[in-house]
Amino acid sequence: MIKEGEKIPENISLQYMDGKKLKTVKSGELFKGKKTVMFAVPGAFTPTCSEQHLPGYVTYSYEIKKKGVDQIICLSVNDAFVMDAWAKDSDIVDEVRMIADGIGEFTRALGLNLDLTKFFLGERSMRYSMIIEDGTVTMLNLEKGGAFDVSKAELIVDAL
Repeated sequence: MIKEGEKIPENISLQYMDGKKLKTVKSGELFKGKKTVMFAVPGAFTPTCSEQHLPGYVTYSYEIKKKGVDQIICLSVNDAFVMDAWAKDSDIVDEVRMIADGIGEFTRALGLNLDLTKFFLGERSMRYSMIIEDGTVTMLNLEKGGAFDVSKAELIVDAL
């Protein structure tokens, strides 16, 4: 599992929608030269993710960016089309970048994958938040079990 002080894997493809165009970006390029707050959710459109986690980052996006953060990323092991639909359903304009780890390769490389096959959800991401500075993890807040305590947006605001 990735730890604070370690570099994010650099050569993994992630996807997002740019309007109606599907775009692919290498993980190293996504974080290079930027201060990033990234949070990951087990799945788009799931209750805690849609009702609390994502809305919190949208609500606090101005405060987070005011503290010198270049981008806020929501990562999920979903495809880019689902992430785009979730952004539209959540009325997100540009507060949060919705990044898809479609096959979970990035999540597995971080060691933050979660087996939810017994719930018919397949392999997903653990719920967490992190601060990444120029590709290096400077803070990692990993949730335990089904909790939603340490990865909230307001805690990131306080930590910045």
